[in-house]
Amino acid sequence: MRKFFLISFALITLAGISCNAQTNQKPASPVSKNGDVEVYYFHMTARCVTCKTVEAEARKNVEMLYADQVKAGKISFTALNLEEATGKSMGEKLGVNSQTLLIVKGDQKINITNEGFLYAVSQPQKFTEVMKSKIDPLIKQ
Repeated sequence: MRKFFLISFALITLAGISCNAQTNQKPASPVSKNGDVEVYYFHMTARCVTCKTVEAEARKNVEMLYADQVKAGKISFTALNLEEATGKSMGEKLGVNSQTLLIVKGDQKINITNEGFLYAVSQPQKFTEVMKSKIDPLIKQ
């Protein structure tokens, strides 16, 4: 059991280092429209398993927790490749240049990249709780 824990810890640590989660961002002008909540996952073309899992879990959480709001167009999830024109343009607008998971409403930006890489693979329920705790207050505004 101890060996499994050490291997798991090493893999999570390496994934975090290799994916280089972004924490510093420039202020941006309002991006979301009409006060909608938008969740963006920025990634590169070459992606590790953890990067793909963060995207899949974040998308699943948005679609599962906020199905009615997604249907009504009040909340959205968008994955963007920073090495393609659309992703690069939106990344510049939001001050993003590496793997990043952002929740945006108006001029508010909440970066949950670290939580995504920490929990999406090993504790997906915890990741769901983190997303809900960040998105719920924005919806109520």
